[in-house]
Amino acid sequence: MNKNFIINIGRQLGSGGREIGEKLAARLGIGFYDKELIKLASEESGLCCEFFERADERASQSIIGGLFSMRFPFVSDGAVPATNCLSNDALFKVQSDVIRKLAHQHSCLFVGRCADYILRDHPRCVNVFISCSREERIRRLCRIHAISEQAAEEMMDKADRKRAEYYNYYSYKKWGAAETYHLCIDSSVLGIDATVDFVEEFVRRRLGL
Repeated sequence: MNKNFIINIGRQLGSGGREIGEKLAARLGIGFYDKELIKLASEESGLCCEFFERADERASQSIIGGLFSMRFPFVSDGAVPATNCLSNDALFKVQSDVIRKLAHQHSCLFVGRCADYILRDHPRCVNVFISCSREERIRRLCRIHAISEQAAEEMMDKADRKRAEYYNYYSYKKWGAAETYHLCIDSSVLGIDATVDFVEEFVRRRLGL
């Protein structure tokens, strides 16, 4: 029987979700995957990383123009799909296959990218959503990116809208809604490290670790 377990983290921009996930994965001694999935999907498919970077957590209501409407001069031999056309849906399929492969190989923590939906049939998953007060998110983004509060708000709202559209489109569920996850937690209440403690305890109890 496969003893691997999976933690999937959804997060608002500026909530500290990536930092929480990274610290939690280190504590539990499991693989951590966020932007790393872009490189792995590129290597697996033979497609240029730029394809995945531009499609990262973007819904596919329509095929992307520009780079994405081109043919495949940058694709290695044998990697061209039958349609010979790139869409976000095709890239989502490639990334989904990478996520499933990693989950089969070892215990992992995935940040975003609909991993909870992709791995919905995995018997040992914990799905967590990290939110945060708007004020704290703005302060964090201003500090990290050295930008104004207005710029931070615009960045935050755009990212959250993009993530929600992506998640809702591919999962048919609602991003950030309590019923979508096993645990939803506001990182501004306890702070980053104490939130890691809380989520770790929840994961250990749920999975019997």
